[in-house]
Amino acid sequence: MSEDFNMSMRKFLKQVGVTSQQAIENAIRNSSSSSGKSFEAKMVLTIEGLDLEHVVQGKIEG
Repeated sequence: MSEDFNMSMRKFLKQVGVTSQQAIENAIRNSSSSSGKSFEAKMVLTIEGLDLEHVVQGKIEG
């Protein structure tokens, strides 16, 4: 894989991480009952043309 591919992939994953964290923080901040709760989370990555679906599941403490 080329250096351009690696940089492009890293840039995309950084954007996913940063924007996902912001969305989660906003949702927890706007929730009236999130304090002390845990939330089941699921992230699904799909890439058209590669027939890829990658699922990551976990728990987020509120």
